Amino acid sequence: MPSHLLPVASPPAVPAQSGSDRERTAGEEPQAVRFAGLRLVHAALRRDLTRLPNSLRLLQPGEDDKGEALLRHWTFVTAMLTCHHEQQDTRIWPIVRRFAPELRLLLNWLEADHHNLDHSFTRVTTLVRIASRDAGSAWPVAYAMEDLAARLETHLRIEERQLMPRMERVFAPGSRLGSLPELLDLLRSADGPGTADALAWLLDGVEPAVVDQLLADCDDDVVRNWPHWQATYQRCTAPLWGPADGWGVSRE
Repeated sequence: MPSHLLPVASPPAVPAQSGSDRERTAGEEPQAVRFAGLRLVHAALRRDLTRLPNSLRLLQPGEDDKGEALLRHWTFVTAMLTCHHEQQDTRIWPIVRRFAPELRLLLNWLEADHHNLDHSFTRVTTLVRIASRDAGSAWPVAYAMEDLAARLETHLRIEERQLMPRMERVFAPGSRLGSLPELLDLLRSADGPGTADALAWLLDGVEPAVVDQLLADCDDDVVRNWPHWQATYQRCTAPLWGPADGWGVSRE
């Protein structure tokens, strides 16, 4: 799948950070965010499912470029959701089923709901495609997005409150399962959103200190290219809704 958000361009050379740049106070280790990849996707979905309906309502007749940009972004969000579900259903849930068999009914429900949500997002994509060309239909499509967001919120809360605390006992603290590096590896190997698009989307609005902590777990190529990816993403998406703030990775 081609890049949805970032134009194809060679990033400028960004010098790698020296060891002293990333040193911390002696004996001071930040608390790792467990399952950061999963939590980042949840936060980004909530963020955009709040912003996108509002942007649709503000769409005016003749704003074809903005309509197309909104459609591209919605398509990207849908692709990220699909990738997130694939990561859970094929890489994480089978291990949880093996080591916590008492959770099998909950996992079965979550997996079935993944399929239902994927179909619902696909149906809403058809509506967004219409609204992107006909501003007069934007309001009912925005309401459809909000209904879908409410359904998704129930699903996310169940994962975060009923499943993730149990997963902390199944997976060792240093496990890559559910981590940001694992998610980026999956994106590299899948026919889906590119790493640059995905990382910029995931970290949009996250506090800088948390971003630094998350990037510390990524490979050097990601760290070097991150400033370019972030700056390009912000230029491409700011016209849709302006800079975002107040969104981040929940530690609950």
